[in-house]
Amino acid sequence: MSQYPNAPYSGGPTDPSAYGYQQDPRSQKKGLAITALVLGILSLPAILTVFGGILLGLVAIILGIVAIRGAGKGKNGGKGLAIAGLVTGAIGLLVSAAILAFVGTVLFGEDGQRLQDCISQANGDSAAEQQCQREFQDNFGN
Repeated sequence: MSQYPNAPYSGGPTDPSAYGYQQDPRSQKKGLAITALVLGILSLPAILTVFGGILLGLVAIILGIVAIRGAGKGKNGGKGLAIAGLVTGAIGLLVSAAILAFVGTVLFGEDGQRLQDCISQANGDSAAEQQCQREFQDNFGN
């Protein structure tokens, strides 16, 4: 039982307002860093769409760089988040670009051109088109 039963609560030793605690203003300005991280993470599954990985990865890299520069100047916080966004965005961008280059090489290379010519000469005959695809797969495996 308290000595002063009707005394109003005036904060205690664990109440942050009792010590004049104020949050660091830089910790409130992590929006760019968080956005870079989210877009970088989203660029990883978007690798499957190739262009989504490139687009999201590029935006994540740009926002990550802007957030890192702002953190370096003391304007905002979240430097670690910005670096993580930059790295994941770069991974998404690079893997998507590699997939695009590989697919482009396969489709527009010599074997890909032969496949396209064979299919165009098939004139809609599905059996002939399937034979073209089998030949392409056999040549591609070798």
